[in-house]
Amino acid sequence: MKFKNKIIISFCIIIFIPMLLAVAVLFGFQKIQLKTIEQTYGVESDDYSYFSNSMQLLSRFTREPFEKLLDLSKNDPDKLKDKAFLEQMNDTLREKYSYLVVRKGDELIYVGDDKEASLLTDLPAYGGEESGADTGIYVDGDKQALIKQIDFEYSDESQGSVFIITILEETVPELKSLMADVAISIVLILILTACMLTVWIYTSFINPIKKLQVAAQNIKDGNLDFTVDVETNDEIGELCRNFEEMRQRLKDNAEEKLSGERENKALISNIAHDLKTPITAVKGYAEGLIDGVADTPEKRDKYIRTIYNKANEMDALINELTLYAKIDTNRIPYNFAKLNVAEYFNDCIEEIGLDLEAKNIGLAYFNYADGDVQIIADPEQLKRVINNIVGNSVKYLDKQKGFINIRIKDVGDFIQVEIEDNGRGIAARDLPYIFDRFYRADASRNSATGGSGIGLSIVKKIIEDHGGKIWATSKESIGTVMYFVLRKYQEVPYEQSIDH
Repeated sequence: MKFKNKIIISFCIIIFIPMLLAVAVLFGFQKIQLKTIEQTYGVESDDYSYFSNSMQLLSRFTREPFEKLLDLSKNDPDKLKDKAFLEQMNDTLREKYSYLVVRKGDELIYVGDDKEASLLTDLPAYGGEESGADTGIYVDGDKQALIKQIDFEYSDESQGSVFIITILEETVPELKSLMADVAISIVLILILTACMLTVWIYTSFINPIKKLQVAAQNIKDGNLDFTVDVETNDEIGELCRNFEEMRQRLKDNAEEKLSGERENKALISNIAHDLKTPITAVKGYAEGLIDGVADTPEKRDKYIRTIYNKANEMDALINELTLYAKIDTNRIPYNFAKLNVAEYFNDCIEEIGLDLEAKNIGLAYFNYADGDVQIIADPEQLKRVINNIVGNSVKYLDKQKGFINIRIKDVGDFIQVEIEDNGRGIAARDLPYIFDRFYRADASRNSATGGSGIGLSIVKKIIEDHGGKIWATSKESIGTVMYFVLRKYQEVPYEQSIDH
């Protein structure tokens, strides 16, 4: 989720969730308090008009005692002179924040609460406005009160009045409790909403940032062996993915650098080892010439030819080193041209045949492709490929009569070159790695089979740069066959090129 959407959601949470929770809480408290008020005040109406009309609520508050007193005033008025009964009735009214006053003639014969003496002087006269169970007289002064009055006559025909006085300041504690509960609930709702936002923001923003801090510290300390887990699809998640890609790239670069350093060390070691043998030979034969050991023209010619051959070996090693450096930086110089397959390979075979004949190695050449087949290739680099493969075969020939067969085949859009020898062969465990740089199946590295270990890797690189492919098959003690394919050159007709 994008930050923009998270901000919008946060805004909605801040505004709407407290409102919805407050409404739900108010509704719940209203239901609870309604039941309490119905039980306490005897309200049975389903509407809530008495919440806005407190006089109606207070009138209903003392309905039951009023009806009981009204019944006594009609049927047994002298009961209203009984002190014990009046005390009992007054105790009932106290629970409803009210008290009882009884008047006979002009004399107050019973006052349930003398604290509110000021109200006693404002009591209505006998025969005044009649009160009902749900009505009364509102008195506004130092003390606000609701007075219900019942006028009657005693058995001696004297006038009497019973008053139920309800003090407004002490009534309806449930409403006060409701307001306190509502206020506490709103505070709790705000705290709950803040906690929800805090947890959400912490998990969405703080945790990923802490992971990035740890990752940055690891990279600072040089530790790249860790992963940055991506758990979201927002901007921070994208940042974590980019950070992980950066870490992986840094790790790959570091490993590549270490691998390159190891390969360079191996190359230096190989070149130093392989140069040591011809240099030792050159030095020995040169000393023989200086010391006069070669005391005949034949010996001098032999020593000079040997020195020349060893110099050529060193030159070949140095050329391989130079080419390897160009391969490593992807700067092999190519000069591609159209080559006739038959003509090109005839020239190569003629040159290779002279060298092999001097080494008493047989060579057979077979060209199964048409005479007009052409390829696009660099003649010099392609010759290097053939010479490297043939030279590698010669190096590992172990038979008394060695031979090399070269075959050219037409395989559809490609020509396939096969170079077969009857050398010692390559073990199955070594075959998959022979084109890797510095890999040598012959670990002994004696002078007869010495090499830099990069010859076949150079061959593979050149063939792949020509858009081809190279592979090998081999059987130990029988021989090896090297295969590589090159795409044929095909001219596109002029009309067809215009159509396309």
